[in-house]
Amino acid sequence: MLGRRPALYVNARAIIERGQGPEREVLLQLRARRGEPRTLELPGGQVDPFEGIVQALCREVQEETGLTVSTFLDELNEVRGEGADTAVECLTPSFVYQTLRGPVDSVGFFFRVEAQGELTRRGDDAEGHEWITLPELRQRSRQHPETFNWLTRGVLPFYLRAVDARA
Repeated sequence: MLGRRPALYVNARAIIERGQGPEREVLLQLRARRGEPRTLELPGGQVDPFEGIVQALCREVQEETGLTVSTFLDELNEVRGEGADTAVECLTPSFVYQTLRGPVDSVGFFFRVEAQGELTRRGDDAEGHEWITLPELRQRSRQHPETFNWLTRGVLPFYLRAVDARA
């Protein structure tokens, strides 16, 4: 008999951007979950069973920030395939990650988005939302990587290289 496999978490995460050029900003938040370190992160979380990835992303952004996703900054190429008893969502995220070692086994999808609305003071296990310019994000991630959670610390170099390539 095969041993039971640990849970694999599937996540939808947002890089919420605003502004243009060198003043472009990204929204960070503090993870405020009891018993966990208070570290900076990008909004997002677990996809519920049979929930669409885009639906999960919009729900997580709303729950954690109070904002509503208004624009996807990379083309989604979204297509749905449906049969009598199945439905499949196919789309193109900004990038995908998989943990190879760490506190949880997860795979996830990051989307660059813009969002509208009023930032909440405290959302679902999140608070201390702050807009930070890309140069400041680069500087903080180099000088104080310990202030970011393990996942954000892992994906920021990839995201920042992609930003530089688009410039």
